[in-house]
Amino acid sequence: MKELKKVQSAIASCRVCPQMVGPPVHGRAILSPVFLLGQAPGPREAALGRPFAYTAGKTLFRWFEQAYGISEAQFRERVYIAAVARCFPGKGSGGGDRVPNSLEIANCGHHLKRELAILQPQLIVPVGKLAIAQVLGPKIFRAGMLLTDVVGIKFNIEFHSQKMEAICLPHPSGLSSWHKKEPGKTLLMQSLQLMGVQPAWREAFRS
Repeated sequence: MKELKKVQSAIASCRVCPQMVGPPVHGRAILSPVFLLGQAPGPREAALGRPFAYTAGKTLFRWFEQAYGISEAQFRERVYIAAVARCFPGKGSGGGDRVPNSLEIANCGHHLKRELAILQPQLIVPVGKLAIAQVLGPKIFRAGMLLTDVVGIKFNIEFHSQKMEAICLPHPSGLSSWHKKEPGKTLLMQSLQLMGVQPAWREAFRS
Protein backbone atom coordinates (compact mmCIF):
# COMPACT_ATOMS: atom_id res chain seq x y z
CA MET A 1 0.00 0.00 0.00
CA LYS A 2 2.88 2.37 0.80
CA GLU A 3 4.35 1.98 -2.71
CA LEU A 4 0.94 2.51 -4.29
CA LYS A 5 0.46 5.74 -2.37
CA LYS A 6 3.88 6.90 -3.59
CA VAL A 7 2.74 6.41 -7.19
CA GLN A 8 -0.47 8.30 -6.53
CA SER A 9 1.49 11.12 -4.94
CA ALA A 10 3.63 11.31 -8.09
CA ILE A 11 0.47 11.40 -10.21
CA ALA A 12 -1.05 14.18 -8.09
CA SER A 13 2.05 16.36 -8.44
CA CYS A 14 2.62 15.70 -12.16
CA ARG A 15 2.44 18.73 -14.50
CA VAL A 16 4.48 17.35 -17.40
CA CYS A 17 1.94 17.82 -20.23
CA PRO A 18 1.39 21.51 -21.10
CA GLN A 19 -1.86 20.99 -23.01
CA MET A 20 -3.51 19.02 -20.23
CA VAL A 21 -5.87 20.76 -17.82
CA GLY A 22 -5.00 19.71 -14.28
CA PRO A 23 -4.95 18.82 -11.55
CA PRO A 24 -4.54 15.08 -12.19
CA VAL A 25 -7.27 12.71 -11.02
CA HIS A 26 -6.81 9.26 -9.50
CA GLY A 27 -8.91 6.75 -7.59
CA ARG A 28 -8.34 5.36 -4.12
CA ALA A 29 -5.20 3.43 -3.20
CA ILE A 30 -6.79 -0.02 -3.09
CA LEU A 31 -5.06 -3.38 -3.27
CA SER A 32 -7.43 -5.08 -5.68
CA PRO A 33 -7.15 -7.94 -8.19
CA VAL A 34 -9.45 -5.96 -10.51
CA PHE A 35 -8.17 -2.90 -12.38
CA LEU A 36 -10.57 -0.59 -14.23
CA LEU A 37 -8.92 1.62 -16.86
CA GLY A 38 -10.80 4.65 -18.16
CA GLN A 39 -9.79 7.05 -20.90
CA ALA A 40 -9.33 10.46 -19.24
CA PRO A 41 -11.26 12.57 -16.74
CA GLY A 42 -13.88 15.02 -17.95
CA PRO A 43 -13.94 18.73 -17.08
CA ARG A 44 -15.60 18.23 -13.69
CA GLU A 45 -13.71 15.27 -12.20
CA ALA A 46 -10.76 17.32 -10.94
CA ALA A 47 -13.01 19.54 -8.84
CA LEU A 48 -14.89 16.50 -7.52
CA GLY A 49 -11.64 14.69 -6.76
CA ARG A 50 -12.35 11.25 -8.19
CA PRO A 51 -12.60 9.51 -11.59
CA PHE A 52 -15.99 8.81 -13.17
CA ALA A 53 -17.58 11.37 -10.87
CA TYR A 54 -20.08 12.90 -13.29
CA THR A 55 -22.57 11.79 -15.97
CA ALA A 56 -20.54 8.96 -17.52
CA GLY A 57 -19.77 7.63 -14.05
CA LYS A 58 -23.44 7.49 -13.13
CA THR A 59 -24.08 5.31 -16.17
CA LEU A 60 -21.04 3.12 -15.52
CA PHE A 61 -21.93 2.44 -11.89
CA ARG A 62 -25.57 1.84 -12.82
CA TRP A 63 -24.40 -1.03 -15.06
CA PHE A 64 -22.71 -2.72 -12.11
CA GLU A 65 -25.62 -2.05 -9.78
CA GLN A 66 -28.13 -3.51 -12.23
CA ALA A 67 -25.95 -6.54 -12.98
CA TYR A 68 -24.72 -7.36 -9.46
CA GLY A 69 -26.42 -5.09 -6.95
CA ILE A 70 -23.07 -3.35 -6.33
CA SER A 71 -23.30 0.31 -5.31
CA GLU A 72 -20.88 2.98 -6.51
CA ALA A 73 -19.39 3.18 -3.02
CA GLN A 74 -18.83 -0.60 -2.92
CA PHE A 75 -17.22 -0.56 -6.35
CA ARG A 76 -14.84 2.25 -5.42
CA GLU A 77 -13.88 0.32 -2.27
CA ARG A 78 -13.13 -2.93 -4.13
CA VAL A 79 -11.73 -1.97 -7.57
CA TYR A 80 -8.65 0.08 -8.44
CA ILE A 81 -9.62 2.83 -10.89
CA ALA A 82 -7.05 4.42 -13.20
CA ALA A 83 -7.02 6.02 -16.66
CA VAL A 84 -4.94 6.26 -19.80
CA ALA A 85 -4.59 10.00 -19.09
CA ARG A 86 -5.03 11.44 -15.60
CA CYS A 87 -5.78 15.06 -16.54
CA PHE A 88 -8.64 16.53 -18.55
CA PRO A 89 -7.30 16.91 -22.11
CA GLY A 90 -9.37 20.02 -22.82
CA LYS A 91 -11.74 20.57 -25.69
CA GLY A 92 -10.93 19.58 -29.25
CA SER A 93 -11.57 21.56 -32.42
CA GLY A 94 -14.95 19.90 -32.89
CA GLY A 95 -16.20 20.88 -29.46
CA GLY A 96 -15.85 17.46 -27.85
CA ASP A 97 -13.10 16.43 -25.44
CA ARG A 98 -9.68 16.33 -27.08
CA VAL A 99 -8.13 12.88 -27.49
CA PRO A 100 -4.80 12.68 -25.60
CA ASN A 101 -1.82 12.53 -27.93
CA SER A 102 0.78 9.77 -27.95
CA LEU A 103 3.27 11.71 -25.78
CA GLU A 104 0.61 12.44 -23.15
CA ILE A 105 -0.40 8.78 -23.12
CA ALA A 106 3.25 7.74 -22.76
CA ASN A 107 3.79 10.21 -19.91
CA CYS A 108 0.86 8.80 -17.96
CA GLY A 109 1.91 5.31 -19.00
CA HIS A 110 4.90 5.54 -16.66
CA HIS A 111 2.52 5.85 -13.70
CA LEU A 112 0.25 3.15 -15.09
CA LYS A 113 3.13 0.71 -15.46
CA ARG A 114 4.13 1.24 -11.82
CA GLU A 115 0.56 0.73 -10.62
CA LEU A 116 0.24 -2.50 -12.54
CA ALA A 117 3.59 -3.77 -11.28
CA ILE A 118 2.50 -3.18 -7.68
CA LEU A 119 -1.03 -4.54 -7.99
CA GLN A 120 -0.42 -7.33 -10.52
CA PRO A 121 -4.16 -7.52 -11.27
CA GLN A 122 -5.73 -10.67 -12.63
CA LEU A 123 -8.48 -8.76 -14.46
CA ILE A 124 -8.36 -5.44 -16.28
CA VAL A 125 -11.51 -3.71 -17.51
CA PRO A 126 -10.73 -1.10 -20.18
CA VAL A 127 -13.60 1.33 -20.72
CA GLY A 128 -13.93 3.00 -24.11
CA LYS A 129 -12.00 2.72 -27.36
CA LEU A 130 -8.89 4.59 -26.25
CA ALA A 131 -8.42 2.41 -23.17
CA ILE A 132 -9.31 -0.76 -25.09
CA ALA A 133 -6.76 0.03 -27.81
CA GLN A 134 -4.05 0.56 -25.18
CA VAL A 135 -4.83 -2.67 -23.34
CA LEU A 136 -5.37 -5.01 -26.29
CA GLY A 137 -2.63 -3.47 -28.39
CA PRO A 138 -2.31 -3.21 -32.17
CA LYS A 139 -2.19 -6.97 -32.73
CA ILE A 140 -5.73 -7.39 -31.39
CA PHE A 141 -7.38 -3.97 -31.58
CA ARG A 142 -6.08 -2.98 -34.98
CA ALA A 143 -7.03 0.10 -36.97
CA GLY A 144 -10.61 -0.07 -38.15
CA MET A 145 -11.73 -2.62 -35.58
CA LEU A 146 -15.12 -1.90 -34.03
CA LEU A 147 -16.45 -2.23 -30.50
CA THR A 148 -18.55 -5.13 -31.73
CA ASP A 149 -15.29 -7.03 -32.30
CA VAL A 150 -14.05 -6.70 -28.71
CA VAL A 151 -16.95 -6.13 -26.28
CA GLY A 152 -18.53 -9.31 -24.91
CA ILE A 153 -15.28 -11.30 -25.24
CA LYS A 154 -12.60 -12.26 -22.71
CA PHE A 155 -8.96 -11.83 -23.75
CA ASN A 156 -5.73 -13.19 -22.31
CA ILE A 157 -3.24 -10.36 -22.64
CA GLU A 158 0.09 -8.96 -21.53
CA PHE A 159 -0.03 -5.25 -20.69
CA HIS A 160 2.97 -3.32 -19.37
CA SER A 161 4.74 -6.65 -18.78
CA GLN A 162 1.85 -8.01 -16.66
CA LYS A 163 -0.21 -11.02 -17.77
CA MET A 164 -3.94 -10.82 -17.06
CA GLU A 165 -7.41 -11.24 -18.50
CA ALA A 166 -9.21 -8.33 -20.14
CA ILE A 167 -12.94 -7.75 -20.48
CA CYS A 168 -13.86 -4.62 -22.39
CA LEU A 169 -16.70 -2.18 -21.81
CA PRO A 170 -17.98 0.59 -24.09
CA HIS A 171 -17.64 4.14 -22.87
CA PRO A 172 -20.70 5.16 -20.82
CA SER A 173 -20.76 8.67 -22.27
CA GLY A 174 -24.16 10.27 -22.64
CA LEU A 175 -23.11 11.27 -26.16
CA SER A 176 -22.88 7.61 -27.20
CA SER A 177 -25.89 5.48 -28.04
CA TRP A 178 -23.82 2.36 -28.77
CA HIS A 179 -24.63 0.67 -25.45
CA LYS A 180 -28.31 1.61 -25.68
CA LYS A 181 -29.14 -0.24 -28.89
CA GLU A 182 -28.37 -3.61 -30.49
CA PRO A 183 -25.95 -5.23 -30.80
CA GLY A 184 -24.22 -3.02 -28.23
CA LYS A 185 -26.83 -3.60 -25.55
CA THR A 186 -26.45 -7.38 -25.73
CA LEU A 187 -22.65 -7.24 -25.98
CA LEU A 188 -22.48 -5.00 -22.92
CA MET A 189 -24.50 -7.56 -20.96
CA GLN A 190 -22.20 -10.33 -22.19
CA SER A 191 -19.15 -8.44 -20.87
CA LEU A 192 -20.84 -7.89 -17.51
CA GLN A 193 -21.75 -11.59 -17.31
CA LEU A 194 -18.15 -12.58 -18.11
CA MET A 195 -16.92 -10.30 -15.35
CA GLY A 196 -19.31 -11.83 -12.84
CA VAL A 197 -17.83 -15.32 -13.20
CA GLN A 198 -14.20 -14.20 -13.49
CA PRO A 199 -12.18 -15.37 -10.43
CA ALA A 200 -10.61 -11.97 -9.68
CA TRP A 201 -13.99 -10.25 -9.80
CA ARG A 202 -15.48 -12.86 -7.46
CA GLU A 203 -12.53 -12.43 -5.11
CA ALA A 204 -12.93 -8.65 -5.06
CA PHE A 205 -16.64 -8.80 -4.28
CA ARG A 206 -16.92 -11.81 -2.02
CA SER A 207 -18.64 -11.04 1.27
